[in-house]
Amino acid sequence: MKRCSTICLGLMLCALAFGQEAPKFHGAFKEDFSEDSSEYFDFNYRPSGEDFRYFSGFPSLSEEGTSVMLYRMDPADPAGAGRGPEIISKDYTFYGSYSARIKIPDPREIQPNVGAVVGYFTYNIDREFGQSEIDIEWLIADPRIIYVGTWTGKRGAHNRVGRIINLATGEILETIWRSEVRHKDGSVTRVPNTAFKGRQNKPSRIEAIPDYDASARFYVYGWDWYPDRMVWWMEHPETGKKIILWDYKGKKVFPDQPSKTGVPCLKSKYRLNFWHTNNWPVETNPLSIEKPLYPYELEIDWMSYTPFDKYNPYLK
Repeated sequence: MKRCSTICLGLMLCALAFGQEAPKFHGAFKEDFSEDSSEYFDFNYRPSGEDFRYFSGFPSLSEEGTSVMLYRMDPADPAGAGRGPEIISKDYTFYGSYSARIKIPDPREIQPNVGAVVGYFTYNIDREFGQSEIDIEWLIADPRIIYVGTWTGKRGAHNRVGRIINLATGEILETIWRSEVRHKDGSVTRVPNTAFKGRQNKPSRIEAIPDYDASARFYVYGWDWYPDRMVWWMEHPETGKKIILWDYKGKKVFPDQPSKTGVPCLKSKYRLNFWHTNNWPVETNPLSIEKPLYPYELEIDWMSYTPFDKYNPYLK
């Protein structure tokens, strides 16, 4: 963490010395999407400026008295992350606590094999630190399953630490790390999915949430990003108690990378997107990669961010 902080601070000071604008960072905020625009997020509109996929300040379709950001998927959108509706924070975020209240769509009665992803995440990339991505994701073909993890690595490297959970049963399907590095000579070094054990596999058991279905109601999800640790969590829908989904304490499984543990060490942008996948089926249904046939709707009640000031190098 000390190396990350020192380099980040040095880069910002160099930018100022050479007349470049220093990066801007968000303070604490909570966006409730009560208006048709946002103080904190930009909408990834189509170049034409005409985009029926976003409705901010829209009355919730499922909860009376709640205004939401409604995403409406366009079946004509091509496959791929970023090709569907997405909001992106106007400024950077870094170490801190993130949370959101989300209800995903349910396609199971009309298109059980649809391939579509809801991604609640942070993302950035640069030459010094490579990729910085923290995820909570759902494949809407099975709204009982949740994916949490990170992607890190310099250009040519794709390093993953992640966990997959069936929250309706409490079953942890996997807790793993893997790596793929493409070298300048064209060769590739791969480490396949490798299970974490011991202190990196905590909690080792998760109590089932009765009738959990991410499409049936709103749930609150979040993560806490520290320099040497990641904690993903959600709130119990009845008690409000925080349920720890994964407390990853940062084992050095990527020794040749800026992020040796898979905990990102680069400032990021805060995001939420909804897109078609044609090559990533949900664990429980290998056929779920079909192109969407209908404009499925995703509801976001609010998104919040609270920086951990003691850790953030831009405040030093």
